[in-house]
Amino acid sequence: MSQKLTAVIIEDEKNICRFIESILAGESYKTISASTGTEALSVIASQCPDIILLDLGLPDMDGMDIIRSVRSFTATPIIVISARTQENEKVAALDWGADDYITKPFGTSELMARIRTALRHSSHQGGGSDSVYSCGGLVIDFEKRLISLDGEEIHLTQIEYKLVSMLAKQAGKVLTYDYLMRQIWGPYSDNNNQILRVNMAHIRRKLERNPAEPEYIFTEIGVGYRMREE
Repeated sequence: MSQKLTAVIIEDEKNICRFIESILAGESYKTISASTGTEALSVIASQCPDIILLDLGLPDMDGMDIIRSVRSFTATPIIVISARTQENEKVAALDWGADDYITKPFGTSELMARIRTALRHSSHQGGGSDSVYSCGGLVIDFEKRLISLDGEEIHLTQIEYKLVSMLAKQAGKVLTYDYLMRQIWGPYSDNNNQILRVNMAHIRRKLERNPAEPEYIFTEIGVGYRMREE
């Protein structure tokens, strides 16, 4: 019998905590709950969970501080589950090291899909990324630096290729505008992300059958971009 995956749920509202526990129990996860930041950090350090589900509004500590602290000693996937809907909150959580951000209220299927994506991404990081991304009719061969759509080769500029390959290697994960700007144009790049938007518009014209209704690269409004994952 395979060992159960362990999830730490950091949530001070008992009814929400029980709701998440019941969802995960139904999917054969072992769950450990913590209602304060201090308790959560102790549990994470001692139990080494497979995934962390974090509410930002805790009685003793801001969730952002927990993300910073956890990232100082482990790369365990963190999914923020919060009632905070402001874009700057989402961006900050992702930039500090959260893997994903779900806004309350949320559905069972959405939560489990996000968890599976975060766990897949974590396993790829540990074993090196795959050499080929394949989804629908889009194929990216990272070693050969070739991109094809429905069997036809697509020609991208160097910057366009860097953007697409970065998103594809972390498919399913939101990469923030600031992260992409720093990775492509350097740490001292202009805060204005217009150049990023222009490049993404060019990429979509080349990769998407209908750029207005993208199949592969999705915009998280005010936050960043996410590449489709099969």
